[in-house]
Amino acid sequence: MSITPLRDFLEIPYDTMEEMNLQVRQQRLDRVSPDQMREERMKYLADEKRIKAVTVCFTDLEGRFHMLDYDKKYLLKSSDNLTFDGSSIRGFAVQAESDLRLRIDWPAFYWMPSDIFGPGKVLVFGMVENQDGTPYPGDMRACLKAYTDAMYAKDGTICNAAHEIEGFLFKGLEAERRFHETGKFEFISTGGYYHSLPGDALRQFIDTSAEAQRAMGFVNEKDHPEVAPSQFEMNFSYAEANVAADQVQIYKLLTRQVAAAMGLTASYLPKPVAGVNGNGMHTNISLSRKDKNLFYQKNGKEGLSPMAWDFVQRTLANAQELCLVMNPSVNAYRRLDPHFEAPNQIKVSPTDRGSMVRIPLGNAKSARIEIRSVGPDANPYLNLYSLLRTGLEGPLGEPEDPTKRPRTRFLPDNIFDAIRLYKSSRFLAEIMGEDVHAKYAELKLAQAERCPKALGAVVKSSEIQFHHEVTNQYLWNQF
Repeated sequence: MSITPLRDFLEIPYDTMEEMNLQVRQQRLDRVSPDQMREERMKYLADEKRIKAVTVCFTDLEGRFHMLDYDKKYLLKSSDNLTFDGSSIRGFAVQAESDLRLRIDWPAFYWMPSDIFGPGKVLVFGMVENQDGTPYPGDMRACLKAYTDAMYAKDGTICNAAHEIEGFLFKGLEAERRFHETGKFEFISTGGYYHSLPGDALRQFIDTSAEAQRAMGFVNEKDHPEVAPSQFEMNFSYAEANVAADQVQIYKLLTRQVAAAMGLTASYLPKPVAGVNGNGMHTNISLSRKDKNLFYQKNGKEGLSPMAWDFVQRTLANAQELCLVMNPSVNAYRRLDPHFEAPNQIKVSPTDRGSMVRIPLGNAKSARIEIRSVGPDANPYLNLYSLLRTGLEGPLGEPEDPTKRPRTRFLPDNIFDAIRLYKSSRFLAEIMGEDVHAKYAELKLAQAERCPKALGAVVKSSEIQFHHEVTNQYLWNQF
């Protein structure tokens, strides 16, 4: 007697899923009407009986990724009235006015590998709104989207971005949460740059993660172990800024899920282990219009246009104030050490990887600037939004005296100085809004005050357990 399976949930082969995700990605890049995409997605969800739930996700002010699973039938009936408790999100609404809304951003729709995320689910990004339906000012994803949409509407300018995100793979589940008990992280590989054997755990983790992100439409480029032991990097192609920032959040979610399935931990702490290279999130930016790269000029200095150099100079002029956005944690300031290929000097160079801004070798298609000082724990939306606004509109600062030797400027070497410099920026307060600007500083100070001011050479438990990506409400509430 044949047995009919009790559950018949959607499972899609990787090659088919890649085609589906790439098609939706292209619709998004082509700026197909959100109403049309809403209609298409709603019809698909209604017709596809094997989908049980829709994961709606958003990002808080510090960059933590939050996910709510809605029953599909409920979502189809109530997609215009999704609410959640904003007072439970650090940095969002106060308890007295806690209800916030979620508006689904239908173009940002993904099918997920069922062997990693479970069968019968799809994922879509949401926009946070106030109770009256207006954009919530603390949702930096909405800020980035509004700004880039305005750029495109004005003259067709598109911001392109790509992130190079490094991480560590450690032994055991929840290694970060358990650091205050163990006092150490254990490497699963010590092979180093390019030297991981094909069958070892690090290579298996990279291969599995790369296959999954390819299926999710990332357009992979290359992947490899990095310089430090148990360190990895998986690169994917550039995309429009909003797509690129969404992919950062999916990348980290996906790799953490793959690692957990292997009984391991994927960590994006900037410097979890002293004495070896830390983790960066190098942020590559260029602007284009009608398929022309506005940052390229064949005979320009280092192949860049005057527009690109103006972007660089404005970024460098405001680097100290921006540092808290790019390096938002206590632990991040251990990483900014040129001895480990991480920049602390506010300068630009085509070759020196200790410089804050590097000019990679490029051509008419690939010319760009690379901001190397960004940590992997930065809020990708806030980071891109701040860099874009600063590079295009920020104060130019005082011009250098050509008769004098240029002075060397440095990024802050601790979070307290970074907070002070950030708070002094009228420009950041203007583009973020006074309340959000102040709230972000308040959150960072609360984290900093739970940790030692003088970091020393040993990674301290408090800088791990009170890191904003290591969610542990019980520990936070001890203070």
